[in-house]
Amino acid sequence: MPTNFLADNELMAAIDIGSNSFHLAIARLDHGEVRKVASMSEKVQLAAGLDANNRLSEEAQQRGLDCLTRFVGRLESVSPDRLRIVATNALRQAKNADEFIKRANDILPKPIEIIAGREEARLIYLGVSHTNASSDQRLVIDIGGGSTEFIIGQGFEPILTESLQMGCVAFTKSFFDDGDITDKAFDKAIAAARKEILAISGRYQETGWSSVVGSSGTIKAVRNVLVSEGWADEQERITYKGVKQLQKRLIEIERVEDIELDGVKEHRKAVFPAGVAVLRAVMKVLGIDTITYSDGALREGVMYDMLGRFASEDVRDRSVQALIVRYSVDKEQAGRVVNTAQQLFEQVQHRLGLTSEDADLLRRAAYLHEIGLAISHSGYHRHSAYLLEYSDIPGFSQVDQLKMAQLALTHRRKLKLDKLEQVQMIGGNNLIYLCLLLRLAVLAHHSRSEYVPNMTISVIDEAHWQVTVPDDADDEVNQLLISELQDDVEEFERWGMNLAVHTKAMDEQDAQNSEKVSS
Repeated sequence: MPTNFLADNELMAAIDIGSNSFHLAIARLDHGEVRKVASMSEKVQLAAGLDANNRLSEEAQQRGLDCLTRFVGRLESVSPDRLRIVATNALRQAKNADEFIKRANDILPKPIEIIAGREEARLIYLGVSHTNASSDQRLVIDIGGGSTEFIIGQGFEPILTESLQMGCVAFTKSFFDDGDITDKAFDKAIAAARKEILAISGRYQETGWSSVVGSSGTIKAVRNVLVSEGWADEQERITYKGVKQLQKRLIEIERVEDIELDGVKEHRKAVFPAGVAVLRAVMKVLGIDTITYSDGALREGVMYDMLGRFASEDVRDRSVQALIVRYSVDKEQAGRVVNTAQQLFEQVQHRLGLTSEDADLLRRAAYLHEIGLAISHSGYHRHSAYLLEYSDIPGFSQVDQLKMAQLALTHRRKLKLDKLEQVQMIGGNNLIYLCLLLRLAVLAHHSRSEYVPNMTISVIDEAHWQVTVPDDADDEVNQLLISELQDDVEEFERWGMNLAVHTKAMDEQDAQNSEKVSS
């Protein structure tokens, strides 16, 4: 786990690949606070490029790639390990997201992380709570291009997080695609949004809040218009009455290209009516009278989350411990597997070119490889993999969860060739090595006893590994381990890995034979 704190004045950055706009924020650490020093924002409308089959058009992909190329030109002073790039709803929905990500990763200094809706909500709350400090229990609303996030939290901790499939780009395509702003279009858009919000309103009303904060482009534009027109309250907050007046004004304007309102930039005109419709539905269903605007949003949250990782306060480790408790994992067994996995990793890390991020991934997967036992003992590795891939796990990207799922899936039973191809595609050779290391660590503790084998591993080359264990003929546990390792040689071969199992007795005999030959 990284323990180095980010030095004051050292730059960090976040790129938010949104459904409507792409954002870049560059900041420095100033006495524990993230201070933004530069930013860029471009309207890419990635979600507008999704066809009826949820495939991104070439034109939309190219707009995104061109934008990212321009962003990269601003990142020369930012180290890649101080950068995070997150993608949201449009790439969550796109069937050909991998195609875009592969092309984008060829441009970017760091791979893109697609984050789940609730993880997006958590990061948004982190950005808002650090930007607008308060001890109140607050509701935070963020209307994006493809989804809208709702978070109730207190201090820096979210209590409820939700992401709904409604946003200004998606709703523009569905209800305002012809550019006409009509009563009928608004009624349909508001009705569709109400249907989505009603699914969560009960839980949110029950939890409650004392104030409401809004973030991102739609809410910022609405607030600016309301202040300009005199429809905000004396604290320059958005009011429900003001939003109704704004809707009426937009209907009077009739066409999106004719919108001339202070606070609505040229690039936002086309999606503005849809955003207003979503906001009105949110305020109506949840009974909200006023909303305060916050400059902090996803990209600020990403940087504060990154700061926590540098300071060894990684939310991912808290999430792992929460899953251990939730699924009643055998902590002692998990700890034994973790320790052995880490020891094996350290012995081969440099030879195989593994990174500290690989070490963290292996450690977390080792803690969680048995969570599937909470469902069934039979085929529990498959249940573990399913839970790790599809659960909402704070702090993890979808790719991180997919990698952990592969580690859980392959730690026992047969290593089939199609699994190798899948692992290779998801995480390359490094993930293959981690799968094999976890498998060896689990085998070392198959007896579930307190016995800790003095097992060592060496890499002859990338396709030839050698494992050495003590040869104690009087120890049944040790003899079982040797036997199981030898049985697993065939499984390793299926993945193109030659595993040689040695005992210390064999090594000593080899040494004696070598001495005889030399003499």
